[in-house]
Amino acid sequence: MIIQGLAFYLFAIITVAAAVMVISARNPVHSVLFLILAFFNSAALFVLLGAEFLAMILVVVYVGAVAVLFMFVVMMLDISFAELREGFLQYLPLGGLIGLILLLELAVVVGGFVISPEVSARLAAPAPQPDAVTNTQALGEIIYTNYVYFFQAAGMILLVAMIGAIVLTHRSREGVRKQRISEQVKRRPEDTVEVKDVPTGSGI
Repeated sequence: MIIQGLAFYLFAIITVAAAVMVISARNPVHSVLFLILAFFNSAALFVLLGAEFLAMILVVVYVGAVAVLFMFVVMMLDISFAELREGFLQYLPLGGLIGLILLLELAVVVGGFVISPEVSARLAAPAPQPDAVTNTQALGEIIYTNYVYFFQAAGMILLVAMIGAIVLTHRSREGVRKQRISEQVKRRPEDTVEVKDVPTGSGI
């Protein structure tokens, strides 16, 4: 138990410190690297909780795909971060209001569990026969039975976010040549290739 407690505090401290560095680092590449560090330590916390499937998904999906995608987007796109920070003070009151609302929501959730500890027992969804059901199977039964509509709604939100990211990335730029499949398909050999009969020894 002592080793598990020390491991928990070690991973938790590193996760919080990495999360703080994600939002405080000036270089966006460093922020992505700290984000990957936070993901790895969060996966370790899931392992300590006995949720091996969530830990594996966090490493494979978020570290192996999302964080690497962030890295490529930051390094390949020509983004002017100085222009993005120009309107920071303009949206500071709105951001502060949203942060205050989120803080109040967290306070209501934590306060509810402190005032009524029996709420956690009512909201928990125990898996049937915990000795015979694996972690992955129990998670799948809970998601696709009790929370299937919320799961589908989350998928739709992610789909909309993906379409929005594609629309924002593929903006029109001057001087950038794009591939046009229709024009390539309609091209004929006689329009692009010219055969010349060059006499021997005369050159071109």
